Amino acid sequence: MKIAIVTDAWLPQVNGVVTTLLELQQGLEARGHEVLMIEPSAHPRFGCPGYREIKLAWRPGRRVAQALHEAAPDAIHIATEGPMGSAARAFCLREGLLFTTAFHTRFPDILAKALRIPERWGYAWFKRFHATSSGVMVPSAGMLAILESHGFERLLPWSHGVDLTMFAPVPGADLGLPRPVFLYVGRVSYEKNLDAFPKLDLPGSKVVFGVGPLLARLKRDHPGVHWRGVVPRQQLAAIYSAADSFVFPSRSETFGLVMLEAMACGAPVAAFPVAGPLDVVGTSDGGVLDTDLRAGALRSLRVPRERARARALDFDWNPVCRQFIQHLVPARDIGLRGVTHLSQNLHKLG
Repeated sequence: MKIAIVTDAWLPQVNGVVTTLLELQQGLEARGHEVLMIEPSAHPRFGCPGYREIKLAWRPGRRVAQALHEAAPDAIHIATEGPMGSAARAFCLREGLLFTTAFHTRFPDILAKALRIPERWGYAWFKRFHATSSGVMVPSAGMLAILESHGFERLLPWSHGVDLTMFAPVPGADLGLPRPVFLYVGRVSYEKNLDAFPKLDLPGSKVVFGVGPLLARLKRDHPGVHWRGVVPRQQLAAIYSAADSFVFPSRSETFGLVMLEAMACGAPVAAFPVAGPLDVVGTSDGGVLDTDLRAGALRSLRVPRERARARALDFDWNPVCRQFIQHLVPARDIGLRGVTHLSQNLHKLG
Protein backbone atom coordinates (compact mmCIF):
# COMPACT_ATOMS: atom_id res chain seq x y z
CA MET A 1 0.00 0.00 0.00
CA LYS A 2 1.18 3.52 -0.78
CA ILE A 3 0.77 5.85 2.20
CA ALA A 4 1.31 9.60 2.05
CA ILE A 5 2.17 11.27 5.37
CA VAL A 6 2.09 15.06 5.37
CA THR A 7 3.94 16.87 8.15
CA ASP A 8 5.21 20.32 9.15
CA ALA A 9 7.60 18.70 11.65
CA TRP A 10 10.67 17.14 10.08
CA LEU A 11 14.44 17.10 10.18
CA PRO A 12 16.50 19.02 11.19
CA GLN A 13 13.92 19.75 13.91
CA VAL A 14 14.54 17.78 17.11
CA ASN A 15 11.31 16.88 18.88
CA GLY A 16 9.01 14.00 19.71
CA VAL A 17 6.84 14.45 16.61
CA VAL A 18 9.81 14.12 14.26
CA THR A 19 11.10 11.10 16.17
CA THR A 20 7.69 9.43 16.10
CA LEU A 21 7.25 9.99 12.35
CA LEU A 22 10.75 8.71 11.56
CA GLU A 23 10.11 5.54 13.56
CA LEU A 24 6.67 5.17 11.97
CA GLN A 25 8.10 5.52 8.46
CA GLN A 26 10.73 2.86 9.14
CA GLY A 27 8.17 0.53 10.71
CA LEU A 28 5.72 0.85 7.82
CA GLU A 29 8.42 0.33 5.19
CA ALA A 30 9.66 -2.74 7.05
CA ARG A 31 6.16 -4.16 6.62
CA GLY A 32 6.24 -3.69 2.87
CA HIS A 33 4.35 -0.39 2.58
CA GLU A 34 5.53 2.45 0.36
CA VAL A 35 5.68 5.66 2.43
CA LEU A 36 5.83 9.12 0.89
CA MET A 37 6.83 11.79 3.42
CA ILE A 38 5.58 15.20 2.26
CA GLU A 39 7.55 17.58 4.47
CA PRO A 40 8.73 21.21 4.39
CA SER A 41 12.42 20.94 3.43
CA ALA A 42 11.81 21.85 -0.24
CA HIS A 43 9.85 25.02 0.61
CA PRO A 44 10.79 28.55 1.65
CA ARG A 45 10.34 28.71 5.42
CA PHE A 46 9.73 31.17 8.24
CA GLY A 47 10.01 30.99 12.03
CA CYS A 48 6.94 29.80 13.89
CA PRO A 49 5.43 32.69 15.92
CA GLY A 50 6.46 32.28 19.54
CA TYR A 51 8.92 29.51 18.64
CA ARG A 52 11.36 30.83 16.04
CA GLU A 53 13.50 27.67 16.12
CA ILE A 54 10.72 25.79 14.31
CA LYS A 55 10.65 26.66 10.61
CA LEU A 56 7.31 26.45 8.81
CA ALA A 57 6.76 26.20 5.07
CA TRP A 58 5.73 29.41 3.32
CA ARG A 59 2.70 29.00 1.02
CA PRO A 60 3.26 25.30 0.23
CA GLY A 61 -0.20 24.70 -1.28
CA ARG A 62 0.77 24.20 -4.93
CA ARG A 63 3.67 21.84 -4.24
CA VAL A 64 1.75 19.80 -1.67
CA ALA A 65 -1.18 19.44 -4.09
CA GLN A 66 1.18 18.41 -6.89
CA ALA A 67 2.92 15.83 -4.70
CA LEU A 68 -0.36 14.25 -3.62
CA HIS A 69 -1.78 14.31 -7.14
CA GLU A 70 1.29 12.67 -8.68
CA ALA A 71 1.63 10.07 -5.91
CA ALA A 72 -2.06 9.04 -5.98
CA PRO A 73 -1.64 7.31 -2.59
CA ASP A 74 -3.96 4.62 -1.27
CA ALA A 75 -4.16 6.41 2.09
CA ILE A 76 -3.38 9.96 3.25
CA HIS A 77 -2.41 10.87 6.80
CA ILE A 78 -2.00 14.51 7.87
CA ALA A 79 0.27 14.50 10.90
CA THR A 80 0.33 18.21 11.80
CA GLU A 81 -1.90 21.27 11.59
CA GLY A 82 0.59 23.81 10.17
CA PRO A 83 0.92 25.14 6.61
CA MET A 84 1.84 21.72 5.14
CA GLY A 85 -1.04 19.98 6.90
CA SER A 86 -3.46 22.77 5.99
CA ALA A 87 -2.41 22.58 2.33
CA ALA A 88 -2.93 18.81 2.27
CA ARG A 89 -6.31 19.17 3.99
CA ALA A 90 -7.43 21.78 1.44
CA PHE A 91 -6.36 19.56 -1.47
CA CYS A 92 -8.18 16.52 -0.06
CA LEU A 93 -11.39 18.48 0.50
CA ARG A 94 -11.21 19.98 -2.98
CA GLU A 95 -10.63 16.59 -4.61
CA GLY A 96 -13.07 14.66 -2.42
CA LEU A 97 -10.34 12.52 -0.84
CA LEU A 98 -10.61 10.96 2.61
CA PHE A 99 -7.78 11.31 5.12
CA THR A 100 -6.83 10.77 8.74
CA THR A 101 -5.13 13.27 11.05
CA ALA A 102 -3.22 13.18 14.34
CA PHE A 103 -3.06 15.40 17.41
CA HIS A 104 0.62 15.33 18.39
CA THR A 105 1.17 18.67 20.12
CA ARG A 106 -0.96 20.80 22.43
CA PHE A 107 -0.50 23.95 20.37
CA PRO A 108 -3.49 25.71 21.98
CA ASP A 109 -1.55 25.56 25.27
CA ILE A 110 1.64 26.82 23.59
CA LEU A 111 -0.20 29.71 21.90
CA ALA A 112 -1.85 30.63 25.19
CA LYS A 113 1.52 30.83 26.98
CA ALA A 114 3.63 32.29 24.15
CA LEU A 115 1.21 34.71 22.48
CA ARG A 116 -1.50 35.15 25.14
CA ILE A 117 -4.13 33.70 22.78
CA PRO A 118 -7.03 32.30 24.85
CA GLU A 119 -6.72 28.54 25.05
CA ARG A 120 -10.37 28.00 24.05
CA TRP A 121 -9.74 29.89 20.79
CA GLY A 122 -6.90 27.55 19.95
CA TYR A 123 -8.92 24.43 20.67
CA ALA A 124 -11.82 25.82 18.61
CA TRP A 125 -9.54 26.33 15.61
CA PHE A 126 -7.98 22.88 15.93
CA LYS A 127 -11.41 21.33 16.32
CA ARG A 128 -12.42 22.84 12.97
CA PHE A 129 -9.19 21.60 11.39
CA HIS A 130 -9.80 18.00 12.49
CA ALA A 131 -13.58 18.04 11.94
CA THR A 132 -13.19 16.95 8.30
CA SER A 133 -10.85 14.06 9.16
CA SER A 134 -12.12 10.48 8.94
CA GLY A 135 -10.28 9.79 12.20
CA VAL A 136 -8.08 11.74 14.59
CA MET A 137 -5.25 9.64 16.06
CA VAL A 138 -4.45 10.61 19.65
CA PRO A 139 -1.41 9.17 21.50
CA SER A 140 -2.74 8.96 25.06
CA ALA A 141 -5.96 8.30 26.92
CA GLY A 142 -5.51 11.49 28.91
CA MET A 143 -5.21 13.61 25.77
CA LEU A 144 -8.17 11.85 24.20
CA ALA A 145 -10.31 12.80 27.20
CA ILE A 146 -9.16 16.43 26.94
CA LEU A 147 -10.10 16.60 23.26
CA GLU A 148 -13.45 15.00 23.96
CA SER A 149 -14.11 17.74 26.52
CA HIS A 150 -13.54 20.29 23.75
CA GLY A 151 -16.00 18.59 21.42
CA PHE A 152 -13.60 16.76 19.07
CA GLU A 153 -15.11 13.77 17.28
CA ARG A 154 -13.92 10.53 15.64
CA LEU A 155 -10.99 10.23 18.04
CA LEU A 156 -8.84 7.10 17.71
CA PRO A 157 -6.39 5.85 20.34
CA TRP A 158 -2.91 5.47 18.86
CA SER A 159 -0.10 4.95 21.33
CA HIS A 160 3.56 5.60 20.52
CA GLY A 161 6.61 3.42 20.83
CA VAL A 162 10.32 3.57 21.50
CA ASP A 163 13.31 2.12 19.66
CA LEU A 164 14.31 -0.50 22.21
CA THR A 165 17.51 -1.30 20.32
CA MET A 166 18.82 2.26 20.23
CA PHE A 167 17.59 3.04 23.74
CA ALA A 168 19.04 0.45 26.06
CA PRO A 169 21.17 0.69 29.21
CA VAL A 170 24.80 1.69 28.56
CA PRO A 171 27.04 0.12 31.24
CA GLY A 172 29.32 2.55 33.03
CA ALA A 173 27.76 5.66 31.51
CA ASP A 174 28.70 8.79 33.45
CA LEU A 175 28.39 12.54 32.95
CA GLY A 176 31.26 13.38 35.28
CA LEU A 177 28.99 15.23 37.71
CA PRO A 178 28.22 14.81 41.40
CA ARG A 179 25.50 12.25 42.00
CA PRO A 180 22.63 11.81 42.07
CA VAL A 181 22.10 13.18 38.58
CA PHE A 182 18.61 14.52 37.84
CA LEU A 183 18.10 14.88 34.09
CA TYR A 184 15.70 16.58 31.69
CA VAL A 185 15.86 16.16 27.90
CA GLY A 186 13.54 18.02 25.57
CA ARG A 187 12.39 21.39 24.28
CA VAL A 188 13.13 24.36 26.51
CA SER A 189 9.82 25.99 25.71
CA TYR A 190 6.65 27.42 27.16
CA GLU A 191 4.55 24.27 27.31
CA LYS A 192 7.14 22.19 29.18
CA ASN A 193 6.76 23.96 32.55
CA LEU A 194 10.54 23.71 32.75
CA ASP A 195 10.82 26.45 35.39
CA ALA A 196 9.61 23.86 37.90
CA PHE A 197 12.73 21.69 37.50
CA PRO A 198 15.63 24.13 38.17
CA LYS A 199 13.83 25.46 41.25
CA LEU A 200 13.73 22.05 42.96
CA ASP A 201 15.91 21.67 46.05
CA LEU A 202 17.70 18.45 45.12
CA PRO A 203 21.06 16.94 46.02
CA GLY A 204 23.72 16.23 43.41
CA SER A 205 23.35 17.72 39.93
CA LYS A 206 20.55 18.97 37.69
CA VAL A 207 21.21 18.64 33.95
CA VAL A 208 19.21 19.86 30.94
CA PHE A 209 19.76 18.79 27.33
CA GLY A 210 17.75 20.79 24.82
CA VAL A 211 17.14 24.18 23.25
CA GLY A 212 14.18 26.47 22.82
CA PRO A 213 12.85 30.01 23.25
CA LEU A 214 13.26 30.01 27.04
CA LEU A 215 16.86 28.77 27.14
CA ALA A 216 18.61 32.16 27.52
CA ARG A 217 16.36 33.27 30.38
CA LEU A 218 16.52 29.98 32.25
CA LYS A 219 20.31 29.81 31.95
CA ARG A 220 20.54 33.31 33.37
CA ASP A 221 18.10 32.61 36.20
CA HIS A 222 19.52 29.19 37.14
CA PRO A 223 23.32 29.19 36.71
CA GLY A 224 23.64 26.17 39.01
CA VAL A 225 21.98 23.93 36.43
CA HIS A 226 24.16 22.22 33.83
CA TRP A 227 22.78 23.37 30.45
CA ARG A 228 24.14 21.08 27.75
CA GLY A 229 22.23 22.08 24.58
CA VAL A 230 21.51 19.52 21.85
CA VAL A 231 23.53 16.39 21.13
CA PRO A 232 23.26 13.81 18.31
CA ARG A 233 20.47 11.33 18.92
CA GLN A 234 22.95 8.45 19.03
CA GLN A 235 24.44 9.91 22.24
CA LEU A 236 21.18 10.03 24.14
CA ALA A 237 21.23 6.44 25.36
CA ALA A 238 24.47 7.05 27.25
CA ILE A 239 23.09 10.31 28.68
CA TYR A 240 19.88 8.67 29.89
CA SER A 241 21.90 5.76 31.29
CA ALA A 242 24.09 8.17 33.27
CA ALA A 243 21.05 9.73 35.00
CA ASP A 244 19.76 8.57 38.35
CA SER A 245 16.36 10.12 37.72
CA PHE A 246 14.62 11.62 34.69
CA VAL A 247 12.56 14.59 35.87
CA PHE A 248 9.71 15.57 33.56
CA PRO A 249 7.96 18.75 34.77
CA SER A 250 5.49 19.20 31.90
CA ARG A 251 1.78 19.46 32.66
CA SER A 252 0.62 19.77 29.04
CA GLU A 253 1.80 16.68 27.16
CA THR A 254 0.05 14.66 24.51
CA PHE A 255 2.39 11.74 25.28
CA GLY A 256 6.01 12.47 26.33
CA LEU A 257 8.28 10.23 24.25
CA VAL A 258 11.45 11.27 26.11
CA MET A 259 10.11 9.57 29.24
CA LEU A 260 9.99 6.27 27.35
CA GLU A 261 13.52 6.76 26.01
CA ALA A 262 14.83 7.41 29.51
CA MET A 263 13.04 4.42 31.00
CA ALA A 264 14.28 2.17 28.19
CA CYS A 265 17.81 3.09 29.32
CA GLY A 266 16.99 2.31 32.94
CA ALA A 267 16.39 5.85 34.24
CA PRO A 268 13.24 6.01 36.39
CA VAL A 269 10.89 8.93 35.71
CA ALA A 270 9.57 11.52 38.15
CA ALA A 271 6.61 13.51 36.84
CA PHE A 272 3.27 15.04 37.69
CA PRO A 273 0.18 12.76 37.53
CA VAL A 274 -1.23 14.37 34.37
CA ALA A 275 -2.01 13.33 30.79
CA GLY A 276 1.14 11.89 29.21
CA PRO A 277 2.94 10.67 32.34
CA LEU A 278 -0.24 8.87 33.41
CA ASP A 279 -0.09 6.91 30.14
CA VAL A 280 3.68 6.37 29.95
CA VAL A 281 4.43 5.64 33.62
CA GLY A 282 0.89 4.92 34.76
CA THR A 283 0.56 2.64 37.74
CA SER A 284 3.79 0.81 36.92
CA ASP A 285 6.73 0.70 39.31
CA GLY A 286 9.06 2.11 36.64
CA GLY A 287 8.73 5.68 37.89
CA VAL A 288 7.00 7.99 40.35
CA LEU A 289 4.05 10.32 39.73
CA ASP A 290 3.51 12.90 42.45
CA THR A 291 1.89 16.33 42.73
CA ASP A 292 5.05 17.26 44.67
CA LEU A 293 7.73 16.99 41.97
CA ARG A 294 10.62 17.22 44.44
CA ALA A 295 9.22 14.38 46.53
CA GLY A 296 8.68 12.36 43.36
CA ALA A 297 12.24 12.97 42.17
CA LEU A 298 13.69 11.85 45.49
CA ARG A 299 11.46 8.76 45.61
CA SER A 300 12.43 7.85 42.05
CA LEU A 301 16.01 7.29 43.24
CA ARG A 302 14.75 4.14 44.97
CA VAL A 303 13.17 2.70 41.81
CA PRO A 304 15.20 -0.28 40.49
CA ARG A 305 16.55 0.53 37.03
CA GLU A 306 15.40 -2.81 35.67
CA ARG A 307 11.80 -1.87 36.55
CA ALA A 308 12.06 1.30 34.47
CA ARG A 309 13.37 -0.73 31.53
CA ALA A 310 10.62 -3.30 31.98
CA ARG A 311 7.94 -0.61 31.67
CA ALA A 312 9.46 0.67 28.42
CA LEU A 313 9.29 -2.84 26.95
CA ASP A 314 5.50 -2.46 26.92
CA PHE A 315 5.87 0.19 24.16
CA ASP A 316 7.35 -1.81 21.30
CA TRP A 317 6.84 -0.28 17.83
CA ASN A 318 5.26 -3.38 16.24
CA PRO A 319 1.77 -2.94 17.76
CA VAL A 320 2.03 0.84 17.22
CA CYS A 321 2.49 0.34 13.47
CA ARG A 322 -0.31 -2.23 13.30
CA GLN A 323 -2.67 0.15 15.06
CA PHE A 324 -1.75 3.01 12.73
CA ILE A 325 -2.47 0.87 9.67
CA GLN A 326 -5.82 -0.22 11.06
CA HIS A 327 -6.85 3.42 11.55
CA LEU A 328 -6.09 4.47 7.96
CA VAL A 329 -8.93 4.95 5.47
CA PRO A 330 -8.91 4.57 1.66
CA ALA A 331 -8.23 7.98 0.13
CA ARG A 332 -10.92 7.39 -2.48
CA ASP A 333 -14.48 6.27 -1.86
CA ILE A 334 -14.21 2.80 -3.37
CA GLY A 335 -17.46 1.39 -2.05
CA LEU A 336 -18.19 -1.29 0.52
CA ARG A 337 -16.65 -4.15 -1.48
CA GLY A 338 -13.46 -2.15 -2.06
CA VAL A 339 -13.21 -1.13 1.58
CA THR A 340 -13.58 -4.77 2.65
CA HIS A 341 -10.88 -5.86 0.18
CA LEU A 342 -8.51 -3.09 1.32
CA SER A 343 -9.15 -3.90 4.99
CA GLN A 344 -8.23 -7.53 4.33
CA ASN A 345 -5.00 -6.46 2.62
CA LEU A 346 -4.18 -4.07 5.47
CA HIS A 347 -4.65 -6.91 7.95
CA LYS A 348 -2.25 -9.10 5.99
CA LEU A 349 0.37 -6.35 5.57
CA GLY A 350 0.03 -4.97 9.09
